[in-house]
Amino acid sequence: QVQLVESGGGLVQTGGSLRLSCAASGRIFSRYAMAWFRQAPGKERDLVAAITSSGRTTHYADSVKDRFILSRDNGKNTVYLQMNSLKPEDTANYYCAADPRDRLGVGVRSYDYWGQGTQVTVSS
Repeated sequence: QVQLVESGGGLVQTGGSLRLSCAASGRIFSRYAMAWFRQAPGKERDLVAAITSSGRTTHYADSVKDRFILSRDNGKNTVYLQMNSLKPEDTANYYCAADPRDRLGVGVRSYDYWGQGTQVTVSS
């Protein structure tokens, strides 16, 4: 069982930055692929970025490429999402997810464990 706790969300102006953190319980965090998804009201939960257990491979949604950076610190059981040049369309609830099979899945079904989410609001 893995528990995920997100933090770092908040209100920011267009063009600003935020860094989200996801702290995981359990000693086998380093074996899991991790991802961030986001969900706006009335919309589906979509992948933002994913990273393999080693951190060597990442995948980003086209809408956040060159603006967001996903990284992980296996020594701290934490994954980070650095979000730069934020836009109003980035406004959503952001969820951390873990995949024990260490894939870079793009769909919600690829991930077994989920956090409660952290709200990001970008004002225009």
